[in-house]
Amino acid sequence: MFPLTGTDALLVAPLFGFAFGWLLHRGRVTSYDVIVNQLRLRDFTVLKVMLTAIVVGGIGLLFLTDAGLARWALREANMGGVILGGLLFGVGMALYGYCPGTGIAAIGTGNVHAAVGAGGMIAGAIAYAYSFDWLRAHVLSWWNLGRVTLADVTGVPLPALYAGLAVFALAFFWWLHKRETRATAAAASR
Repeated sequence: MFPLTGTDALLVAPLFGFAFGWLLHRGRVTSYDVIVNQLRLRDFTVLKVMLTAIVVGGIGLLFLTDAGLARWALREANMGGVILGGLLFGVGMALYGYCPGTGIAAIGTGNVHAAVGAGGMIAGAIAYAYSFDWLRAHVLSWWNLGRVTLADVTGVPLPALYAGLAVFALAFFWWLHKRETRATAAAASR
């Protein structure tokens, strides 16, 4: 059964895509207001969902690789591309109100403005494809670290990095809970 390859993987992929979209919707991150309020530092739902996904996914990947059920497929760490891509992604998310995953999931809920914004994602993908040769020569070659992991760069083992991230996430969630409890109590006393 595992690992899935070929036709089996193609048949199972829509199920995982549906489950991912359903979980995004249940986590309320298909809501424009939730995402925009994250950018305004008023609603931390998106950060909670992302930190949880990173910690659970990272620990799951560690177990799968240790069990021989998965393997690392590292890409080159092109920091120039990461910086430029992160800036474009951030501006696009602030203007659109969705990241690509939440935008597609919002389309699945019938959200019309998410569907219109998806046209911008497609236009951006086409522009990237046409400009790739120039980007490879001028951006992707800048500050290229090669095929490395964060553990390679820092010298800290991956399990320790994920454990540290899990501790940070739990402490952050606790702090947010305390903050939200105080805000609710203050609003109720008015």
